[in-house]
Amino acid sequence: IAASQPSTNWHLKENAREHHTSKFSSDELIVRRGQTFTVTFEGKEQPDQNFIFIAETGPKPSKATKTLAVFGLSSTVSKESWSAVLQSSSSNSVSISISSPHNAVIGRYKLGVKSTSDGSSSTTSLGTFVLLFNPWSSGDSVFMPSTAECEEYVLEEFGIIFAGNKDHISGFGWNFGQFQGDTLDICLSIMDRSLYYRQDPVTDVSHRHDPKYLGRVLSSMVNANDDQGVVLGNWSGKYEGGKNPTSWTGSGEILQIWKKSGFKPVKYGQCWVFAAVLTTVLRCLGIPTRTITNFSSAHDADGNLRVDEFYDASGNHLERGADSVWNFHVWNESWFTRNDLGPSYSGWQILDATPQEESGGIYQCGPASRNAIKEGDVDLEYDGPFVFAEVNADCMYWNYDSETGKRTLILSKSTEIGASISTKAVGRDDRVDVTKDYKYEEGSTKERDIFKKARKKLGLEDKFDPTAPTPKEIEQKPDISGKFKVAGSLEVGKDLNLVLVLVNLQSHAKTVHVNMTAWSTLYTRKPVHEIWKDSISVTLSPKEEKRFPITIQYNKYQQRLTTDKTIQVTAICHVEGGIQVLVQRNIALDNPAIDVQVLGEAKVNKEVDVEVVFTNPIDTEVMDCVLQVEGSDLLTGILELRIPPLKASEKSSTKFKLIPSDAGPKHLLVNFTCDKFADIKTFKVVNVVD
Repeated sequence: IAASQPSTNWHLKENAREHHTSKFSSDELIVRRGQTFTVTFEGKEQPDQNFIFIAETGPKPSKATKTLAVFGLSSTVSKESWSAVLQSSSSNSVSISISSPHNAVIGRYKLGVKSTSDGSSSTTSLGTFVLLFNPWSSGDSVFMPSTAECEEYVLEEFGIIFAGNKDHISGFGWNFGQFQGDTLDICLSIMDRSLYYRQDPVTDVSHRHDPKYLGRVLSSMVNANDDQGVVLGNWSGKYEGGKNPTSWTGSGEILQIWKKSGFKPVKYGQCWVFAAVLTTVLRCLGIPTRTITNFSSAHDADGNLRVDEFYDASGNHLERGADSVWNFHVWNESWFTRNDLGPSYSGWQILDATPQEESGGIYQCGPASRNAIKEGDVDLEYDGPFVFAEVNADCMYWNYDSETGKRTLILSKSTEIGASISTKAVGRDDRVDVTKDYKYEEGSTKERDIFKKARKKLGLEDKFDPTAPTPKEIEQKPDISGKFKVAGSLEVGKDLNLVLVLVNLQSHAKTVHVNMTAWSTLYTRKPVHEIWKDSISVTLSPKEEKRFPITIQYNKYQQRLTTDKTIQVTAICHVEGGIQVLVQRNIALDNPAIDVQVLGEAKVNKEVDVEVVFTNPIDTEVMDCVLQVEGSDLLTGILELRIPPLKASEKSSTKFKLIPSDAGPKHLLVNFTCDKFADIKTFKVVNVVD
């Protein structure tokens, strides 16, 4: 499509400034709905001349589907419909102020003008423009009253995604890049490739005024399941034929690969990749969006608000049943009204593009109102029970005997799931805890009441569940307690030092046989390789506490560690004459540090040097070292540098140049990988001056 006729002046700079679209780099007009924009075109205004404007979008524009608007000049701007007001005219040109309604369909429009004079009429195409959601406009369903929040959740191209586990939260930078290059065009083509569009393009386009519809459609399109969407998930621990999910640093590269391959799913993603790409797409279209990390996140596959985990007598975590608890899971919140549910359910809405369970026959999730989740209103659209379970499910730990098929409850926990729910602060690179927005305080009667309310709405409290623990099983009290304590640092390249602490809770001696294992896992706690096992027998005097130091050497785990750098340590304690006790800890290891320095002042359109320093912390050589750098407005695309091997304790210094294209605080993202350390990530704020 030609962006415009040479004779049309779209006043790109002025319109973009007014519409908060200046960050797009486009020769096409990009504006937001419910707000006026100016266009000047060749033509004469004569007393008997009459202009009629035609704005149309989609494959079969029609007034009935609100994808075609035909409107003449009026004296004032209308809030309810498309309108045009004459601003000025000269002997050969006319300037018009055009306004769209706040519930207009978003997307690419063609604009034409039909002029009639002396009884003859001619229609001229003025070109195309793109219309987006408008969170700055009070009539829009995505209206966000705080401008600081609009700037963070729509205009900010940098984000921090939180990961690790609830005992050890870490964060890494991400370049959303929603205004870079042709990202907007790619986002528009994502909408046109959905199953909804393919099945009924006319109806699909007519629903594009509605953020809850688009949020749901895009949650299905960001994953590759069902519709050849953007990212293919892979949780196997083996990533041949694609990129390891931990290696991405931004959405731009993913969207470009998807487009350039002829829209073949990009390999590979895990939850934060799906959430980050969905953030890019929704911010690009003007829907305020952020990523949320839930720690100890339940994946309740059978909808009973309970997750069951199974262990054998040796302490190995068994993959039985479809339920699981992930160290963390990342989803999205988008901000819009819920006119389908009522005002108390408006505000932040949960969307999840990670393909976990089908909803309506395809892998999509949300929007679920965050207020509805907090209040236990799991019967409200969409996918309330699944999201509620992610932050609230009860946890049952079972011992499973594969020979007899017998399962014995070891313990149940109602406060395990949904901890330290986190997002990036507005305007700062800090973590904000939003757990209280998802649920009442753990252990409070209000929280248990809400859980019961949700169970009742799902019809769970009347149903007999043969797999549920019996009251007798739940009432059994253990004779001993145990926990793993960390002694020393948790760093890849160093030995892992733990202490198993066992306490006799009884006033008579107890003999305990302990079977311990350590497995490397994915962040979903899926066991990948056994690293270590041991067993001890111990007699505990009345009320005695005993400590058993454990060392897992680096050379024991180095070959077996996944790129998620997580290890699950488990001890099953068989107490003579009592019930078994399960002690477990999920450990997230940190990578060594990497240092980034900007050498000199960063100025727009001037070269500035950056130095990245890495010291090999281990006593063996590291090889296959690659440095990957990106950052919106600092460099185009991704810079990839190969670094020679580093001997034990050797320091490497790598320099490269940036040419910033825009002033302000910009984020440079750095990712360093070698054969012994995967994806050491850091970011640096570069303050660019004019």
